[in-house]
Amino acid sequence: MSVQEQASEQTTETERSAAEKASEWQVFGEEGIYENRWVTVTKADIQTPDGTRFQHHKVYLPPAAMVAMVDEEERVFLMWRHRFVSDTWNWELPGGVVDEGEDPGAAAAREVIEETGYRTTRPLEHVVTFEPMIGTVTSPHYVYVARGVEKAGEPTEKNESAHSEWVPLDEVPGLIASGKIRNSGTLVAVLHLLATRTQS
Repeated sequence: MSVQEQASEQTTETERSAAEKASEWQVFGEEGIYENRWVTVTKADIQTPDGTRFQHHKVYLPPAAMVAMVDEEERVFLMWRHRFVSDTWNWELPGGVVDEGEDPGAAAAREVIEETGYRTTRPLEHVVTFEPMIGTVTSPHYVYVARGVEKAGEPTEKNESAHSEWVPLDEVPGLIASGKIRNSGTLVAVLHLLATRTQS
């Protein structure tokens, strides 16, 4: 890269940073409304880039970790479960809340054992950390893939699913299209599996 190209790239980066700064929403303060182990709701005093100032709600949820277990037959382990809040039945990955101070990868491996009775035999592959409802809610979701598991016993969590199955990846697009996979972390994980499978 020439000196001129480097200078141009640096200018673009500077301009981008200035534009981003001008587009940031400013927070002048935040007041707690409600808090328990599962959810914290606050009200923030904010100002948008056009100068409008108003109160905006923020919701904090605990971080979560989930694991897509894949076997040698290109099947993913899914759990058929009911979510009472939306009154929805759908296929989901094993996973759950990351405890305070807990490493997300350790939480993911723990959830696998508790909910499925399987134990991971190889290091988990971290796929992505994402925010499922980024406009109003913050709740980091850590998505992992496990390509080596072995049966260690029966699940200790008895309320997580009606039943579980090893589902061929070929069937996953149909499950998504029919609305039988709705959980955001599950969607991110299985779409990643399908995308990387196609490339290989």
